[in-house]
Amino acid sequence: MIKKAVVTGGAGFIGSHMVELLLNKGFHVIAIDDMSNGQVDNVDIFKKNKNYEFHKLDISKSLTGKTGLFKGVKYVFHLAALADIVPSIEKPMKYFKSNVTGTINILEACRKNNIEKIIYSASSSCYGIPDKYPTSEKAEIRPQYPYALTKYIGEEMVMHWNKIYKIPALSLRYFNVYGTRARSNNTYGAVFKVFLKQKLEKHPLTIIGDGKQTRDFTYVTDIVKSNLIAAKSDINGEIFNVGTGKPQSINYLAELIGGETIHIPKRPGEPDSTHADITKIKKMLRWKPLVSFEEGVQTMIDNIDYWKDAPLFTVKKIEKATKDWFKYLS
Repeated sequence: MIKKAVVTGGAGFIGSHMVELLLNKGFHVIAIDDMSNGQVDNVDIFKKNKNYEFHKLDISKSLTGKTGLFKGVKYVFHLAALADIVPSIEKPMKYFKSNVTGTINILEACRKNNIEKIIYSASSSCYGIPDKYPTSEKAEIRPQYPYALTKYIGEEMVMHWNKIYKIPALSLRYFNVYGTRARSNNTYGAVFKVFLKQKLEKHPLTIIGDGKQTRDFTYVTDIVKSNLIAAKSDINGEIFNVGTGKPQSINYLAELIGGETIHIPKRPGEPDSTHADITKIKKMLRWKPLVSFEEGVQTMIDNIDYWKDAPLFTVKKIEKATKDWFKYLS
């Protein structure tokens, strides 16, 4: 029998890449998405594949009558979540409902159908501003805003269901994922979305602070491969960082993309660096990143037209979009 997998958030950025990998590996994929962040194109590209099915479904609502979607499923990849920092500050209850209640509903569907393993997409934002770099899974948890908090609570729920109900589970804490099919919505956030649209419009790239801050940028195909390796492994009840262990500066990113630059004020609540200690995942899961930063950035530049309909964030628009950020995180 063909193996079945559920991908929540399957019409989203990482989710669509997860769907693609699973289909290429011969799985029957059940993609679930409420389309709040998902994109129609990320559904349409798979529609002709007989092993793909899509269900528009809000997992934060009761899944009564829908748990049959999980019947006979081998793996569940739980990627569905509301992302971005500023909206989580503005609407914390909405984020709690999506990222916490939604996760509990998925866990219950897994429990009732005896799935073989659930892989939870967690966030390295749970570390906040850490004391030590590279940052290991043992670092203190210090969420700085509701998005980070709700993702961490979701992880805690997954580990609790693993312990109490014996649902096989692993949690992967992603570091700064980038790649094709990323969200092109109106929310100010991901640096690639902002920079690539600015380059398209021949607008200066808006660098926060001095630009020397570094981020552990991890290409999306490496992320989804870590998910499948985790699912196939015999390891259970563990949490892993997923990054490159090689942080890159924003100045270097701007240099690779090219064009004029302008500096804007540094924001509170942001670390000067994100730097994953990936010793654990390399040792226990035998996973390592394969896509170099330069290769990944070039792929983004080659696909720059994807951002033609994304909003252009000027200095004034960024000031307006981050008003609550400065208000609550200062």
